[in-house]
Amino acid sequence: MAAAAGKTNWFAVWISVAVVAVLAIIIALVVVMNGAASAPAARPDSAGIDESTGAVVIGTGETQVDVYVDFYCPHCQDFEDIYGADIEEQLEAGAITLNVHPVALSGLNAASGTDFSKRASNAMYCVAEAEPTAAFPFYVDVFGQKPSGAGLTDEQLVTAAEAAGAPGAADCIADRTWDDLVAEQTSSIPEDPVNGGAGTPTLLVDGEYVNVTGDVEADLLSRIG
Repeated sequence: MAAAAGKTNWFAVWISVAVVAVLAIIIALVVVMNGAASAPAARPDSAGIDESTGAVVIGTGETQVDVYVDFYCPHCQDFEDIYGADIEEQLEAGAITLNVHPVALSGLNAASGTDFSKRASNAMYCVAEAEPTAAFPFYVDVFGQKPSGAGLTDEQLVTAAEAAGAPGAADCIADRTWDDLVAEQTSSIPEDPVNGGAGTPTLLVDGEYVNVTGDVEADLLSRIG
């Protein structure tokens, strides 16, 4: 009996080894999945895209103006009505670089019933990839149509892209090539440091969050120097 008690229980040993191996695999999968989740979405290989932020870059001026916009958002459409002409003037004067972050807020995306918010923001990236100089005319055109209801169809977005000077964007628009990048931008909208929460439109000037009041001089022009 004493000799039997001293035998190694190989079954228990192999069970323990198997458990350790399974745990190691699970840990490795978790590490890989977390790494994939934190990795940045792919960016278009284009001079019109900031590789670090994923923004559509328009202009080369010293002052950095970042806007986070959803093309379906009525407040963003109002923002374009109020600030658009002055932003365009500052671009033409070479005073600013406009960094557009196209987003798709889930509630607005659902409200259209056609995924318009995401489709339009994807289209913005498609245009910037195909022809960077077409990005701003496309941006102005889509906002100028004040999309509501079902928003614009893919065909209408392609027409806007062609009118802006990016006829090569059609396949990208149809394929929803940059949906993941739109989702990343949406999750990266800066929070309001005073009131909390994040939404659109969001305006930053040289990295400073601006609580938009509709006063172009106070909100934007006085910060451009």
